[in-house]
Amino acid sequence: MSDSLNAPEAPQPGDHAGHADHHPGVSVRHTRAKGEPRFPDGPKADPAGSHFERRIRSFQPRRSRVTAGQADALQRLWPKWGLDIDGQRVVDLAELFGNDNPVVLEIGFGMGEATAQMAGGDPGTNILAVDVHTPGQGNLLNLADQNGLSNLRVGNGDAIILLREMLAPDALDGLRVYFPDPWPKKRHHKRRLIQPEFLSLAATRLKPGAVVHCATDWEPYAEQMLEVLTAHPDFENTQDDGGFAPRPEFRPLTRFEGQGLDKGHVVNDLLFRRVLR
Repeated sequence: MSDSLNAPEAPQPGDHAGHADHHPGVSVRHTRAKGEPRFPDGPKADPAGSHFERRIRSFQPRRSRVTAGQADALQRLWPKWGLDIDGQRVVDLAELFGNDNPVVLEIGFGMGEATAQMAGGDPGTNILAVDVHTPGQGNLLNLADQNGLSNLRVGNGDAIILLREMLAPDALDGLRVYFPDPWPKKRHHKRRLIQPEFLSLAATRLKPGAVVHCATDWEPYAEQMLEVLTAHPDFENTQDDGGFAPRPEFRPLTRFEGQGLDKGHVVNDLLFRRVLR
């Protein structure tokens, strides 16, 4: 995990660290002491810490600037709608969302626009969206707040630890993995998320009949996903021809995806159902 949340931030021109005036709704910057968390009430830099083994991860934390609006959302909304993935307890999803509606886990959501659209389009389904990108977490919280999306929760940390340590068997009604890092170099293929071991873990947390929905614009990865999912005994393809699926109407066409399509990229969706053994 990135330690950027705790990294001291250099004062910017125009900053007045000692200025006492504060106006509601206006973000006030100050110079933090070394080691002072950037968002005291927000997501932790490494929620699982050293509690778990070091292993190859499928994600690479990114350092990028958090806007004032995103920072405000992280501070204000994280205690209400955020979940640090620390691996220290099993999460009661009904308690987390305040209802017994079906829960779908989304791993990796970028800046969150598509996730917010899906949450708004299906208010009867809860979405637990997990990512390690702090600006994206703040942006998604902002979108949830602005659009009254009470069926959305934002997870911070490693989704493997969430699945393995913090979710009960058969807790999930679906799993979404959209445009994961393709790790295109052959020596990095072991970092790809969609692997037999990951699917075996996910299967233990998915109810029978739950759907795994993957999408990628990297064709070699799409072929690997299809091969791995087809071979796994816990899943069956929803497509009669055993191939890729058309993009479902509920998955929005993202700006990133649209740019790729304009350049001639091919986007493949995969929809596999958890079978009862």
